[in-house]
Amino acid sequence: MARVKSESKKGILIKENRKRKRAPIWVFAKTNRKVRDSPKSNRNWRRSKIF
Repeated sequence: MARVKSESKKGILIKENRKRKRAPIWVFAKTNRKVRDSPKSNRNWRRSKIF
């Protein structure tokens, strides 16, 4: 990817990066560690592209 990015593309990438966070610890406890990731973080870098 190009090193110089437009502001709009940068904003989209930042938003996607924020979605990748793990679920909070209380979710682990409540679901007995069945849920590990947040529901929005199921995108794979190889399967689906942002752009």
